[in-house]
Amino acid sequence: MLNVRRPTGPHSGSLPAPRPSRRGFLAGAGAIVVAFRLETGSARAAGLDPSGIRPDPNAFLRIGADDTVTVVIKHLDMGQGNTTGLATILADELGADWSKVRTEFAPADAARYNNLLMGPIQGTGGSTAIANSWVQLRKAGAAAREMLVAAAAFQWRVPVAEITVADGLVRHAASNRQARFGELAASAATLPVPAEPKLKDPSEWRLIGKPVSRLDSAAKTDGSAVYSLDIRRPGQVTAMIARAPVFGGTVTSVDDAAARKVAGVLDVVRVPSGVAVVAKDTWSAMQGRKALKVTWDESAAETRSSEAILADYRERAKSPGLTASKRGDAQAALKGAATVIEAEFTFPYLAHAAMEPLNATIEKAQDGSYDVYAGFQFQTVEQATMAAILGVTSDKVRLHTTWAGGSFGRRATPTADYAAETAAVFKASGEKAPVHLVWTREDDMTGGYYRPSVLHKVRAGIDAKGAIVGWDHVMVGKSIMIGSPFEAMIVKDGIDATTVEGASDTPYALPAYRFGVHNGREGVPVLWWRSVGHSHTAHVMEVMIDDLAHAAGADPVAYRLGLLGNAPRLAAVLQLAADKAGWGGAQAKGSGLGVAVHESFGSYVAMVAQVSAGQGSVKVERIVAAVDVGIAINPDVIRAQVEGAVGFALSSVLRNRITLKDGQVQEANFDAYEPTRISEMPKVEVHIVPSAVAPTGIGEPGVPVLAPAIANAVFAATGQRLRSLPLDLSGLRGA
Repeated sequence: MLNVRRPTGPHSGSLPAPRPSRRGFLAGAGAIVVAFRLETGSARAAGLDPSGIRPDPNAFLRIGADDTVTVVIKHLDMGQGNTTGLATILADELGADWSKVRTEFAPADAARYNNLLMGPIQGTGGSTAIANSWVQLRKAGAAAREMLVAAAAFQWRVPVAEITVADGLVRHAASNRQARFGELAASAATLPVPAEPKLKDPSEWRLIGKPVSRLDSAAKTDGSAVYSLDIRRPGQVTAMIARAPVFGGTVTSVDDAAARKVAGVLDVVRVPSGVAVVAKDTWSAMQGRKALKVTWDESAAETRSSEAILADYRERAKSPGLTASKRGDAQAALKGAATVIEAEFTFPYLAHAAMEPLNATIEKAQDGSYDVYAGFQFQTVEQATMAAILGVTSDKVRLHTTWAGGSFGRRATPTADYAAETAAVFKASGEKAPVHLVWTREDDMTGGYYRPSVLHKVRAGIDAKGAIVGWDHVMVGKSIMIGSPFEAMIVKDGIDATTVEGASDTPYALPAYRFGVHNGREGVPVLWWRSVGHSHTAHVMEVMIDDLAHAAGADPVAYRLGLLGNAPRLAAVLQLAADKAGWGGAQAKGSGLGVAVHESFGSYVAMVAQVSAGQGSVKVERIVAAVDVGIAINPDVIRAQVEGAVGFALSSVLRNRITLKDGQVQEANFDAYEPTRISEMPKVEVHIVPSAVAPTGIGEPGVPVLAPAIANAVFAATGQRLRSLPLDLSGLRGA
């Protein structure tokens, strides 16, 4: 990039000059680069206060001489379609021709590309991509539009107010003149960046709210999209790591003689996580790893089985635990209840099981810096971690983010595990050739990170009229954040917000409520899994509410609505889903409707599930969903995300679990951890609530409500209550 001189003289149609402390506007030949940085405190950042986002000459937008508009995407796209959504926001404010819009992933640079909801961290997660970028990208597009208009006004000697921008053209109707973006880009780049560009009124939007075509569909269809598994650098070699068979095991000794004799094996090196085999290709590395003879020290490892860990959870759940939420005296209220329901819910460890296995490639540049290629999700963490291992400053590690074949939270590790391993292998092997580190699916499924195993115990009571009088709730589960670099930000008084979310902050009007939590202590590594704590808390809350509704002799939808007086957006999606599903209509024998509603990540989702149940079997026939995500940037992408959430979560409802036997994971691949089959997919209908409020996210909120809606439908069809996940259908009697 070149520093471009800012005009100093009077300029017809010029824009407000930035503050003196700003550097000059950066531009390349025939290109505009615009971006913004948050300059306010975290409180304002959380609210996305538009006044806290000011123009700064960073790179969110380039307009080429060929009229292409390249939007630089600071978030990882793992298939959720955020590249299309983010580009839509900027392109609409800019007035771009959608057919000319392109995207590219941003480099690692937290100063320019930080996630405004995560503080000074560049990363993707928590369904924040659209929410944190909404104002930022609108301002980027609006600023560039005003600069193009100013450039045209100067050239044509006409008032700025008479110029319009649409479909990649800048027009002055009165003089019948127009110019393409590419014709104005170079001159516009010499202008000051407007500090407060005027944003379009929603009535002027031509892309936002419309089902515009996804920008990545063609490349992913014809195979031209580049994933990290596709990277091939000159002279590249492949590495695989032998890791301990149990969590916490370490290397005692290595006999690598046989491995070194395998054709194609180039080296065997020790790294913190185990022993790495470096070879000419993946097959040679795999065969060399099999030939290794490693003795492991398991003295400090987790060697218990799943049953033993769950037994420990049950014992701990007998005491109240740390108080995460409390109002009134729940135990006293339960003593006076007419009916008390006691229930236990258990949830297994779950693998992320993304389609593309973890992998990354690293090479050393001639200037002594490093280039790394992967589907990076937490660029700031990954860059800093690799730099520390390589012994350089972060700016010497250039991250090239590629498309990622799924993640569901797995690529966003606080330890930057696979990125750290890539750097460690490269350093240990002498940095002689580019190294491509590859995990097999078995590596990740048996030795990666998991959604925590969790146990909930609930006692809830109603009075003679069916009103809830008390709710006492205890859960046990290992914290994701305790012991991580994010502990200071997320964990307060020993309580991890991501453990208790969705229950400690329940929107239901419960007069006496206590939610207590015990932090699990097992040695199994845990990580956020799509929807994080909501993946279990929503299920418990919604199944218990359903239990209480039936005990009260009330309609489950009406019962919920009566408890949601202070949550109008939740009530609205609940009512919409019920209406669209034909709630209350007669069901055939063996068929039932179940409902669930939940807020997560600022979005509101309700689902009605229709199931048919037989002897030991359940078929999910139909899912009707209603979602409120604020302004719907792209309705088609939103629907796709909800449909995808159903497909992703259904297998965890029906069968998926990760189990330990003497500390070793038993499920190694899709034969034992079977994803949802297309033949199992129900018909999915998605209804989007019209809204004028700022958009939120939809990548995760579709997951939490599926399981309880199905469980409640099974109860409606059979009269049998299945609480724990995956649903145990072995004793199901049918209608």
